[in-house]
Amino acid sequence: MTNQAIIFTDGACLGNPGPGGYAAVITIAGEEQTIVGRDPSTTNNKMEMTAAIKALEAVSQDLPMVIHSDNQYVIKGATEWLRGWKAKGWRKADGKPVMNQDLWQQMDVLMVGRQITWKWVKGHAGHPENERVDRLANWEAVRAAAGVGTDVKGSDTAIA
Repeated sequence: MTNQAIIFTDGACLGNPGPGGYAAVITIAGEEQTIVGRDPSTTNNKMEMTAAIKALEAVSQDLPMVIHSDNQYVIKGATEWLRGWKAKGWRKADGKPVMNQDLWQQMDVLMVGRQITWKWVKGHAGHPENERVDRLANWEAVRAAAGVGTDVKGSDTAIA
């Protein structure tokens, strides 16, 4: 079987908007990388998207990947809505601008030419990897609230 990246992502926010954090756990051929980061003033959806973007940035362009998320906005945006938004000049069906357009554009560029399978995982349902990225993202949100560390432009890499 061909090697692939198995990725779990999550974002968290203390208040919405508020201090937030994101996490991605990437496993390739038994090797694991954990990416975490935080932003002192953000939204939950921005953190969910940032987790996916950071994962896409971390994985080689030619490696197939399966990205798991408990966020329907990310999953449906990437798989169903993105093409239509682009065709309508980054407008939704109601004519209003797409929220988080900058992040969607960044994700769009990172997805070009890649073999990506997006999978929804029910949140807070006992799935071990999803629970793990949830804990990591929430810890980063707490750290953001405490004024610790970096913004989303530079993430930390941690072993968890």
